[in-house]
Amino acid sequence: MKTISVHDAKTNLSKYLAEIEATGEEMIIARRDKPVARLVPAKKEKVDRSELFGCLENYMSEEAVEYLTDPARDKEIEKDFMDSIEKDKH
Repeated sequence: MKTISVHDAKTNLSKYLAEIEATGEEMIIARRDKPVARLVPAKKEKVDRSELFGCLENYMSEEAVEYLTDPARDKEIEKDFMDSIEKDKH
């Protein structure tokens, strides 16, 4: 775990936030070598769509339910949704 000074944190906050986003590692902010705070990565909320789509398992194939509940599909589903909204506007 990296320790940085208050002055360094203030001067380079954007750099340290990018580092935390990239590595997921915490950092300690210290004043005169005494820890005063921690910078920690924000938890990403996991979306659980299994309850939403799980009720459709009797009507959809298992593969379709898995596809819709797979968190790796979030960006793809979001893009498709936003594209459909844009089409409706025109």
